[in-house]
Amino acid sequence: MLKRTSYPTVGIIGGSGLDEIDGLRKIHWRKINSPFGKPSDHLCFGELEGIQFVFLPRHGRGHYIPPTEINFLANIDALKRAGVTDIISLSAVGSFKKDLPPGKFVLVDQFIDRTFSRVKSFFGKGCVAHVSMAEPVSKQLGKIILSACKDSKISIRSGGTYLAIEGPQFSTIAESLLYKNWGCSVIGMTNMPEAKLAREAEMGYATVAMVTDFDCWHHDHENVSVAQIMKIFSKNVDKAKKLIRSLPGKIKKYPWDWNDPVYFSLDNAIITSPKKINGKLAKKLDAVAGRVLKKSNK
Repeated sequence: MLKRTSYPTVGIIGGSGLDEIDGLRKIHWRKINSPFGKPSDHLCFGELEGIQFVFLPRHGRGHYIPPTEINFLANIDALKRAGVTDIISLSAVGSFKKDLPPGKFVLVDQFIDRTFSRVKSFFGKGCVAHVSMAEPVSKQLGKIILSACKDSKISIRSGGTYLAIEGPQFSTIAESLLYKNWGCSVIGMTNMPEAKLAREAEMGYATVAMVTDFDCWHHDHENVSVAQIMKIFSKNVDKAKKLIRSLPGKIKKYPWDWNDPVYFSLDNAIITSPKKINGKLAKKLDAVAGRVLKKSNK
């Protein structure tokens, strides 16, 4: 694992091609093995104005892994092993609000998890842990994202709730209206349990939700379709690249706080007695929870 520096090492989880950014240097793809299985793809390492970036295509290059079959544990574990300290998720979403039209970006600050068939924790029998998800998004990442969007003239809304569904099907009208009435801002299929696992791994996490459609609640617009999504998505990717390109300058100006509680999420979270901790599971958790497990064994 890389040593922590004065600047964060930023992981970017999103679609293929986000690594194709002007000025990105020392680009190389590397296979990172994880005890939790196979990540979605090799990781792409690069440097942009002295800031280290690590890119991971969430669905694999060529988009061949559906949302439910993404190995979220392996993805987060691999990024942790690669030295990533903070993760920015770039995700296509549907909108529940008229003032969040296709093309708009949203800096999400809350999540509702409606997925039901995914493994949602690194921990389990033999090592039980409970982390807080009250404030699931890194405020530090949020600040630099908003500032970078402003400089890049990218329209972004600060704050909003991301509703995560299992998929791969889109919502029914009844479901869409229900989620809208709940006060949700956007809907997607990938940010849960991703955000939960990032918190367990003591990594900062922030979602830039890129609106591609109005889901199916809006009667004045067509029901969501893949063709409609891809038409807007390509434009959003270009804006996402501009956002990433602006991040290094903002990071360098920002006094990074390594005492942020997000980097110590596991302090007092593991409640299993050291004598009862399963050795095999503890070994798998060496990257995610090694910091606290080593202390408990002393």
